[in-house]
Amino acid sequence: MASEPVARAVAEEVARWGAMRQTGVSLRYMMEFGARPTERTLLLAAQFLHKELPIRIARRALDLESLPFGLSSKPAILKVRDWYVDSFRDIRSFPEVRNQEDELAFTQMIKMIRVRHTNVVPTIALGVQQLKKDLGGPKAFPPGIDEIHQFLDRFYMSRIGIRMLIGQHVALHDPDPEPGVIGLINTKMSPMAVARIASEDARAICMREYGSAPDVDIYGDPDFTFPYVTPHLHLMIFELVKNSLRAVQERYMNSDKLAPPVRIIVADGAEDVTIKISDEGGGIPRSGLSRIFTYLYSTAENPPDLDEHNEGVTMAGYGYGIPISRLYARYFGGDLQIISMEGYGTDAYLHLSRLGDSEEPLP
Repeated sequence: MASEPVARAVAEEVARWGAMRQTGVSLRYMMEFGARPTERTLLLAAQFLHKELPIRIARRALDLESLPFGLSSKPAILKVRDWYVDSFRDIRSFPEVRNQEDELAFTQMIKMIRVRHTNVVPTIALGVQQLKKDLGGPKAFPPGIDEIHQFLDRFYMSRIGIRMLIGQHVALHDPDPEPGVIGLINTKMSPMAVARIASEDARAICMREYGSAPDVDIYGDPDFTFPYVTPHLHLMIFELVKNSLRAVQERYMNSDKLAPPVRIIVADGAEDVTIKISDEGGGIPRSGLSRIFTYLYSTAENPPDLDEHNEGVTMAGYGYGIPISRLYARYFGGDLQIISMEGYGTDAYLHLSRLGDSEEPLP
């Protein structure tokens, strides 16, 4: 336990760094910089992160202290804040990165920070759950509660940015990368292949919960590739397919009819790559459509185990899969749209921007 003067000094330093301006990095720069990693480029990248990460992490720690409706004082939120303060302290106490030995030690440290923050999403969800219980449920929500949703959108988008910066730097140390892979960016990613793997993962979850799972049919050009971050696309498709499978399974569970398949269509457009995920799971009432992108109306009663380390699976119980997926799509300039036909089914349209051309700084 830190003494009071030490805790005060850390709090002052967090406030000072949190007031600094962060530096955006474009995807094109990431790809060009990481195309042929050398000791010198990795050293320059580590020196940049040594200065940039404390700014971004300090901002998130400060955000967590000023949430409305007493959310900041919930035990789960305090735990997340402590993770951010610990990570800030770890980076600030790390000496200047001067040579390859320093760079490797720094990389190891930020790798551990990334692991420490694995369960930020479900832990914050637990804090929101605690607040909802205190407020008496959605029907008793006070005016202004949407401020929490806006905060979480900003917070999670920033988290994607921090994890992208750390993950890209760590991945550039892979001594034997796959052809066409630059850190986390796969310049020749096959959306069909990712859809197949993500669908199988989602079916395995459905099988585990219900004992059976509808089929998933995938349509598109198997040879088509484009640059994207594979784990991001996997997470988005996994979440959307899992929702569709659950809807179809629950609708046809006690029916004599065979459950219809979930359909995935991959289209290569001039501007976007679009992935459509269609189901016949009965759809969503029009009155409920606006709520599917919020973090405040999840129907989950029993929060998942916070010791679970697979983020995609852990998010499922909170209903965070759709809003988080939309943030992942928007991070690179894409989007996620949901169109529902109540009484029939739901179509999710995942619009993905082609990576590599943009010089816009990422969030």
